[in-house]
Amino acid sequence: MPDSHLPSVDELLSIAVNALGGSERQGQKSMVKAVQKAIDDEEHLAVQAGTGTGKSLAYLVPSIRHAMDSESPVVISTATIALQRQLVDRDLPRLSEALGKELPHEPTFAILKGRRNYLCRYKATAGWPEEDEQDQLFDPREVSATGRMVQRIQEWAEETETGDRDELVPGVSEQAWRQFSVSAQECLGATRCPSGAECFAELARARAGEVDVVVTNHALLAIDAMGDLPVLPEHEVVVVDEAHELVDRVTSVVTSELSESSVALAVRRVGRLIEQPIADQLLEAGEDLKALLAAAPPGRIDELPEVLGLTLSLIRDTAWRCVTALGPRGADKDDPDKAGQRKAAFTALDEVHDTAVRMLDAYGHASESDRAEVVWLDAGTDRRPPVLRVAPLSVSGMLRDRLFGERTVVLTSATLALGGTFDALARQWGLGDPPAGTSGTSGTPGGPGGSSGSGGSADDKRRGRGWQGIDVGSPFDHARAGILYVAKHLPQPGRDGLPQQYLDEITELIEAAGGRTLGLFSSMRAAKAATEALRERLDVPLLCQGDDSTMLLVKQFAEDEPTCLFGTLSLWQGVDVPGPSLRLVIIDRVPFPRPDDPLTSARQRHVAARGGNGFMSVAANHAALLLAQGAGRLLRAQADKGVIAVLDPRLATARYSGFLLGSLPPFWRTTDPAVPRAALKRLAGES
Repeated sequence: MPDSHLPSVDELLSIAVNALGGSERQGQKSMVKAVQKAIDDEEHLAVQAGTGTGKSLAYLVPSIRHAMDSESPVVISTATIALQRQLVDRDLPRLSEALGKELPHEPTFAILKGRRNYLCRYKATAGWPEEDEQDQLFDPREVSATGRMVQRIQEWAEETETGDRDELVPGVSEQAWRQFSVSAQECLGATRCPSGAECFAELARARAGEVDVVVTNHALLAIDAMGDLPVLPEHEVVVVDEAHELVDRVTSVVTSELSESSVALAVRRVGRLIEQPIADQLLEAGEDLKALLAAAPPGRIDELPEVLGLTLSLIRDTAWRCVTALGPRGADKDDPDKAGQRKAAFTALDEVHDTAVRMLDAYGHASESDRAEVVWLDAGTDRRPPVLRVAPLSVSGMLRDRLFGERTVVLTSATLALGGTFDALARQWGLGDPPAGTSGTSGTPGGPGGSSGSGGSADDKRRGRGWQGIDVGSPFDHARAGILYVAKHLPQPGRDGLPQQYLDEITELIEAAGGRTLGLFSSMRAAKAATEALRERLDVPLLCQGDDSTMLLVKQFAEDEPTCLFGTLSLWQGVDVPGPSLRLVIIDRVPFPRPDDPLTSARQRHVAARGGNGFMSVAANHAALLLAQGAGRLLRAQADKGVIAVLDPRLATARYSGFLLGSLPPFWRTTDPAVPRAALKRLAGES
């Protein structure tokens, strides 16, 4: 129960809003109450909060109050570095100062990242196994560039107080950074490492254990939840911001890969620590894998070819022989240099061995519905050899057991209710379907016109943890501020690039808007093709993702009103440009995953094998999330107005169009080409 001596969340929110010079918003107040109730009731909560709601403040206030009350930190997890920096550099310092006089002490906070993000003092000053230099392919320019980066890291290492890689501006390549960092598996441990007492990663973790709010990322949250050793300090409450990305980030963490390069690295790591003939057996197995992958077609591998099975078995067995030959894992504890080399060797060998085992275990199931993982071959490039990957078909069970089963979790984003309900994402998170009659639909808790949903798996119910889904709305009047135009008269998009009619439509819309356009394309090829074709037709500056760093391109786009910016995936979610520089968002096609994408296609088939609708559960959900994110680029401030133009007629004509439209903000809708052109011309005249 909350401490009666502490101010209520309503009082704290009012103090914070007044101190920060803002104004109270109904959606923000509703979210604060819902988060506090979830914490008090130990119940999971999904909150859809539109842009401009002030959701960061809405979850930080009850989080800080709980940390004070329970003397236990609250973990805030984000998907992007930008939001982490916003929380740590802007939101939390201002909020802590505002609330400090009302609470037992001024709230404290810290950021915690994975060990790889911190400089390893021991590795920077002592001998260590050579890192993989083959990625450079002996390109003298890259060798020289990496050398300069290494020198810059060495100079920075003498003065840094945090060892945090993000301090290095401009950044450095992964190739250079690997020479100064270690993974958690490679780390000797604070008690055995000569530099353990001053280890940057350990110091960061110690700071995190003493604060009220720990800011981290989805990947580290997953590692902490699913690993055997805790990474984060003990906590009772997690807030997952940018929760629409949680499943993809967790999937990335638990995806493994195997290639000739990873085998060769393990052989180099084991080096002279074992007899050469044993290491040579693993090297030969890696060369067999290299030859096999070079000849194999890329894509999903549904049935295990005999030759691949034999090669994977050989890698598994020879890697284990090397592990056995290394002897006991705790040996050489009095010789840090030798211990470091052995730890690095064990780490590389374990990764190779365990991945081979996992790939072999992915096969042999009685039916498709019993399959748990998918294996596929990623085609190589001139600079990168082919790679075998293995990933789970679902992470819902992992999340249910390891994340949601142990603590109260609040999940929030501007886009969580797909097709008008939270059910789709709840299933992906492992929360299960809500009971009949209480589906997680939009609305505020107990508010008019909407209901909150509750549900959860049987295991959750036994633990007393159900879940609620609420939509606290948006401060924007979407129907008055924006038009959703679907170009119903255009042909369906094909595989042969942008049709001429699409280029004509884009040209006319941009001319009506006087530039001021963000073009979101389903592929980089389409974005570049449109840029090349339209630069000859338009009189306004046209930038394309890849011309420069994305950050600089967005800055240029925001500062020069007539400028247009075309790009792909990162622009769908990463652009925040309020004001007259952005009046038109063009989306070339419904962003379904590629039909040949190994993981999503396997997931679709798996859902279908279990009696579900694979297309709707996987492809349509993916498209709905991205569409909602893309449409969310238009209105970023109260005075913003404009048009979302979707060129793909399927958004108006296909059987699934209602689901996709139900996932978007309630813009005023039209299929009449004259309406958006007239609106854009009026807006251009006002600028």
